[in-house]
Amino acid sequence: MKKINKPELLAPAGDLEKLKIAVLYGADAVYIGGEEFGLRAKAKNFDIDTMAEGVKFAHEHGVKVYVTANIFAHNQDFDGMAEYFKDVERIGVDALIISDLGVFSVAREVVPNMEVHVSTQANNTNYRSANMWYELGARRVVVARELSFTEIKEVRNQIPEDMEIEAFVHGAMCISYSGRCLLSNYLTGRDANKGACAHPCRWKYHLVEENRPGEYMQVEENERGTYIYNSKDLCMIDAIPDILESGIVSLKIEGRIKTPFYVGTVVKAYRQAIDDYFEDPALYEANIPYYMEEVSKASHREYTSAFYYGKPDGDQQVYTNNSYIRGFDFIGVVQEPSDPETGIALVEQRNKFSVGEEIEVMPANGKSFAMVVEAMWDAKTGDPVEVAPHPQQMLKVKFDKPVASFDMMRKATNEEA
Repeated sequence: MKKINKPELLAPAGDLEKLKIAVLYGADAVYIGGEEFGLRAKAKNFDIDTMAEGVKFAHEHGVKVYVTANIFAHNQDFDGMAEYFKDVERIGVDALIISDLGVFSVAREVVPNMEVHVSTQANNTNYRSANMWYELGARRVVVARELSFTEIKEVRNQIPEDMEIEAFVHGAMCISYSGRCLLSNYLTGRDANKGACAHPCRWKYHLVEENRPGEYMQVEENERGTYIYNSKDLCMIDAIPDILESGIVSLKIEGRIKTPFYVGTVVKAYRQAIDDYFEDPALYEANIPYYMEEVSKASHREYTSAFYYGKPDGDQQVYTNNSYIRGFDFIGVVQEPSDPETGIALVEQRNKFSVGEEIEVMPANGKSFAMVVEAMWDAKTGDPVEVAPHPQQMLKVKFDKPVASFDMMRKATNEEA
């Protein structure tokens, strides 16, 4: 039996803060976008200088950085692309993620030594297309979300041994085929295939008959609701053995426009799940309820395994609303480590919290712990404060245990966002 190596945990990073959190909370690699050529125009993204800073930070921690250039390009989109790829190579980016054959040709021409990964947007649904990309110079293919484990295994068996398979294991699902959507462009003029999706699949729709303008009729499916395109979120943290057996070597988390709290929470849970499995599969199995509880503390929709175990049956949709389930609020992130003597640390507030409230601290390393906020002070004036209502307010907070930079604070809620 062939030995299975520990897979890569690949995390999203929409900006420099999220990159650092992903790195510190356990990612093996991060994927980021520049200011052009990527499919997340609404993310803050990276200019070349910030990208260089992020690459330096990641490499200092032994983490790789992949840059998305996965738009479907029109003629004018090639202006400046060659220079951009040269800049990306110069600062040490480890790979480009590309979906368009024309964009791929530019990368092969101007940065022939850079590794290229073929984006899921390229509709990688079979081994023949994977082999063609390999012949062109790609060394990794991100398989389409529409594939089952059975199909992925067949792809693995039919491609060169040194070609890698990456797959999404967690996060939002797109109703359109491998994310290639025209609905947003048609309804809003915002091109999903160039990074500007308006997410119309989350909207509520009605039916209008042409001779009855203004008369809106409900669109219902089994009387459960009207959100006919609204997919549940993918979550495969309870399927690590099946993921590995299928031949997937990079486990990709969706979410470049999600919060730092989402990134840290989900990355840390998957990091522990993977490590536990390789330490002892029985330990992993015993801890699955804990992993599920942890990923559910980040804002999410109901979970699904999507196509991995076969064709979806309709239960993969949320029909009644387009809200998120939010078990915890992200209330702060530690900016400077706590003083060993006083336990006081500098915190940047992200959501309101007060003295006397019970909170949880989620460190990048080690177990989370609960505590009651005993005291805090305004960092500028030094005055004691009872409540922190202002976003990004800088505070001094007394902690029960030592905390480090980028440790995060959360408090329980049972609301839908």
